[in-house]
Amino acid sequence: METEKLTIKALFLDIDGTLVSFETHKIPQSTIDAIAAAKAKGLHIFIATGRPGTIINNLSALQAPGLIDGYITMNGAYCFVGKQVIYKSPIPAADVETMGRLSDESGFPCIFVGEHDVCVCHPNKLVKEIFNEYLQVDELPVKTVEEAIRGKEIFQMTPFITLEEEEKFLSQMPHCEAGRWFPAFTDITAKGNTKQKGIDEIIRHFGIRLEDTMAFGDGGNDIAMLRHAAIGVAMGNATETVQSHANYITASVDDDGIALALKHFSII
Repeated sequence: METEKLTIKALFLDIDGTLVSFETHKIPQSTIDAIAAAKAKGLHIFIATGRPGTIINNLSALQAPGLIDGYITMNGAYCFVGKQVIYKSPIPAADVETMGRLSDESGFPCIFVGEHDVCVCHPNKLVKEIFNEYLQVDELPVKTVEEAIRGKEIFQMTPFITLEEEEKFLSQMPHCEAGRWFPAFTDITAKGNTKQKGIDEIIRHFGIRLEDTMAFGDGGNDIAMLRHAAIGVAMGNATETVQSHANYITASVDDDGIALALKHFSII
């Protein structure tokens, strides 16, 4: 792709492993400076994450100076701009109940995410290690499955299951799909809700063309948006599978990957 013909107007950025380092749990200064420079040139900056808004706790370096224009959360199932929700798509209740039953029967941990709350059922040591220590998220409220799902819409479910179990269980939830960015668990949303869908909703809201978009990611749940955006950039710390779906592979999050990519394409 010839850089002189690019007219990128919007950047879509994953959080964990893309914006935020798994090593330092912070956004590298080079990334902050690069995004600020892109914003100063008139580009829109959007977050595209599997996290729900309630546990986005590591973007203050971008939020404080007002660099973020909107959010794709829960892997595309819930998108908002400021206080305005521009798209939301809950999981059909029957499939939520199926996951709850499976979690109760097998005893595996499952995180249920509502519009404004998140909780975990059947937590174990691994949940604490990953969410509290690896992702630096406060300890999640523990609830029974009935308490977690009763009388509310669920937008995302995160069961701690193997890939083989994922395939087996999804066959029992016909209205769902999954995206795995960490080996120990998968994120499940209603069918059709991926970061690709989130991009479509955001650009529709802002009147931006798809051919003017660039996306950055490192996980399996980023593949759909890397393939969908005009330019998909995989981080150097992404797996080979993720990288194979990108137009360009940059350095890792800890080696100034975002800044280097934006300079490569003459965006900053």
